[in-house]
Amino acid sequence: MRFYFPALLALAVAAMIEARSTDPGLRPASRFGDRLFMVLGRGAFGLWLALLGWGFWQLNWWGPLAGVIGSLALNALVLRAGVMRSWPALSEALAIAGAAMASVVLLS
Repeated sequence: MRFYFPALLALAVAAMIEARSTDPGLRPASRFGDRLFMVLGRGAFGLWLALLGWGFWQLNWWGPLAGVIGSLALNALVLRAGVMRSWPALSEALAIAGAAMASVVLLS
């Protein structure tokens, strides 16, 4: 369970970055890169929801609640830092890392 909370945080930030990067200048330039960015970001959001549902089903109620509050707080901190051109790479890396941690949690 040590990966549950970090997985929620990583997936939440990855999904938020993809949702906030609507300007073409903040998205990858290539068509493939843009599509990958979109798929990873939306997949991160779906996996975040699935991980929350699993947490409410399998864990104490305070664990998923702490994950939601932590996700909101971290998203606010990332937004406060401001929009950066490195957001797509950060989002993709966090989506992959979050998916890996979520798979460890769900398969153990």
